[in-house]
Amino acid sequence: MKMLHTADVHLRAYGDERWETLQELIDLGQKEGIEILVISGDLFDRDADAEALRPRIRKTLSHTGFKIVLIPGNHDRDAYRSGAWFGEDVVVLSDLRVPFSFKTVRIWGMPFEPMEGEHLLYELRTLASHLTGDQHNILLYHGELLDAFFSRRDFGDEGDERYMPVRLSYFKDLDIDYVLAGHFHSKSNVWQLDNGGYFVYPGSPVSITKRETGQRKAVLLEVGQPPVELSLDTPHFDEVVVELDPLDDRLPVDRVKARLEGLHKRAKVILTVDGYVSGHLMGMGEGELVTQIERIATPQCVETHYEFRDIQVLLDDDLMKRFMQKLEKTGDNDKEKMRMRDMAIRALMASRR
Repeated sequence: MKMLHTADVHLRAYGDERWETLQELIDLGQKEGIEILVISGDLFDRDADAEALRPRIRKTLSHTGFKIVLIPGNHDRDAYRSGAWFGEDVVVLSDLRVPFSFKTVRIWGMPFEPMEGEHLLYELRTLASHLTGDQHNILLYHGELLDAFFSRRDFGDEGDERYMPVRLSYFKDLDIDYVLAGHFHSKSNVWQLDNGGYFVYPGSPVSITKRETGQRKAVLLEVGQPPVELSLDTPHFDEVVVELDPLDDRLPVDRVKARLEGLHKRAKVILTVDGYVSGHLMGMGEGELVTQIERIATPQCVETHYEFRDIQVLLDDDLMKRFMQKLEKTGDNDKEKMRMRDMAIRALMASRR
């Protein structure tokens, strides 16, 4: 049986990039021949968005050819409490003790609740008595894995609050094949459980903030096998840093252009141009260089940072001047002097970073 795992779509409006991403996930599921699409929380950005989009979502999530099994996240935890209908193929798991059984799998949902520590461990121990080995057990979960090295930035704009934190050891004695998690936005991650199962974060399928950089992923599961990442052709931010080198024969604008070529067609680039240039060799000032870069950077670049400086500030440095004076007094040939000068410039550039 094939399943596709995603989370944190954060739908806000019909027809925008996030909505298109949901449709692309459905198309991908159909292409891969899946039988279940799992959404591990935060399908909607707010409860109010869920209510406003419900007429549209019903149509999108009906007659897909597979089941859509989801849990509430911290952003949409109250969206499903009234028993509202979200589509022909949608199963909402809002009670940890009421699983969804389908063919060879039994899927349990642990929707987000503001709990941690002993309360959370108690809930998992309660689940243990219901797990049997006649089917593959899968747990949907929305919260933070404390074993992983995350910063608060990796969870979107959530502030400093803790969100139902767990450790891998919490699942040690549970007969669970997969913990399919949500809430971690930055990238896809997989950890192996002590029992041989897997803990999986798919990352957000579309960049929710500028911190979610790089091509987005979803996770394909063939039940009983290790999870497999699939790259998505969805909108995402990409950070590009170009380090200019005044000793490089290539023109700075050509270096920037080469770095921007070949990026994903749906990447929204955050461009930083750093390093040093030689205005004398370029035959132009810093302002004109910025103008040329702006011409080639649009429209794919959504944000630009110009942090480069002219090499003249290094050549005018007292330490560099003393070095050049001593270099001139040596008996080395011009080629060797040039090599030594370039080494000194590189060392000084490195020290100023």
